[in-house]
Amino acid sequence: MAGSAPEGTQFDARQYDAKMDSILNGEGDDFISTWDEVHETFDVMGLHENLLRGIYAYGFDKPSAIQQRGIVPFTMGLDVIQQAQSGTCKTATFCSGILQQLDYSLLECQALVLAPTHELAQQIEKVMRSLGDYLQVKVHACVGGTSVREDQRILQSGVHVVVGTPGRVYDMLRRKALRADAIKCFVLDEADEMSRGFKDQIYDIFQLLPPKLQVGVFSATMPPEALEITRKFMNKPVKILVKRTELTLEGIKQFYVNVDREEWKLDTLCDLSETLAITQCVIFINTRRKVDWLTYKMRTRDHTVSAMHGNMDQNTRDIIMREFRSGSARVLITTDLLARGTDVQEVSLVINYDLPTQPENYLHRIGRSGRLGRKGVAINFVTREDERILQDIQRFYNTVIEKLPSNVADLL
Repeated sequence: MAGSAPEGTQFDARQYDAKMDSILNGEGDDFISTWDEVHETFDVMGLHENLLRGIYAYGFDKPSAIQQRGIVPFTMGLDVIQQAQSGTCKTATFCSGILQQLDYSLLECQALVLAPTHELAQQIEKVMRSLGDYLQVKVHACVGGTSVREDQRILQSGVHVVVGTPGRVYDMLRRKALRADAIKCFVLDEADEMSRGFKDQIYDIFQLLPPKLQVGVFSATMPPEALEITRKFMNKPVKILVKRTELTLEGIKQFYVNVDREEWKLDTLCDLSETLAITQCVIFINTRRKVDWLTYKMRTRDHTVSAMHGNMDQNTRDIIMREFRSGSARVLITTDLLARGTDVQEVSLVINYDLPTQPENYLHRIGRSGRLGRKGVAINFVTREDERILQDIQRFYNTVIEKLPSNVADLL
């Protein structure tokens, strides 16, 4: 997993907070300022009528907390650093900000959004297209594992927005298939992951973009390295940040199961599967090889499961996600590939078969359940070796993870 801490690495919450505070406070200068304005309805944000139609048609009624504070400064052309927990629709925040500013009479790429995974880029494209339906926005997802020639054809025919992964976007810019001249807005989504795994590619892309550019940085967690990267790109940004101690997991009931030993996890999972009438469930594993192993073991015990990880080709991953979204596949075993931003509406249960090696990824994972205020349950399998990691997670989020009760089926 990109950016994983080495085994035995201890997370130092105080050191993290001290470093984050120094960056948030501009280390003595006025680099970052705070934005406090709140707009409690979409109607008072000064948005285009056809954008409002798209927002309401998408199913939004009242803006979430990050939308109340985050849409307007973005529509004003300000550089922004925005953080909010998974499931609060950060995606719709920056999509609305972009859609408000586009010149629809100009069929050239005016906004570029980068995301760390193919699935997230395609999810953002879908949200952008839906919100901009009445504006007739043209959006294209540029991701690896798809036809380069088809990407070139679509880009040269003209689009308003490109959403993509760094490798393919850089390739399209280098080939001049994606022309940067009209790009006025650049968004970095899941900035914490991007700053760890794609820092050099982001710098390379930025060199090919126009110098006058609005920049938006978005994530559920904002570790120091992600904030440091913003200094290279941004012009006096406004921050809309939730400090680590304020990251809430409201609406998600969290439990742990003492499995004692690694080899007892499989039996525990099978027992749970038989006990719970699961709507849809995501099971997180730390390695691709172990995803394949667990999938095989579950199927030999007559459990119907799907699996997805980064070693699979893009077409296979697309099919698996379609089946899971449609509900025809109910249990999905995956790595942290799916932990970020991919919205599956009906997921009510997340099982951490392996605890994440980084505390920040815990929020991304269990945010798959309880999306947009819906109820969700997270169950963590804990061996004797994992007890310290569980304590770190509880300290990191200032939360309590309780022992799994016998009546867990009633909670779903």
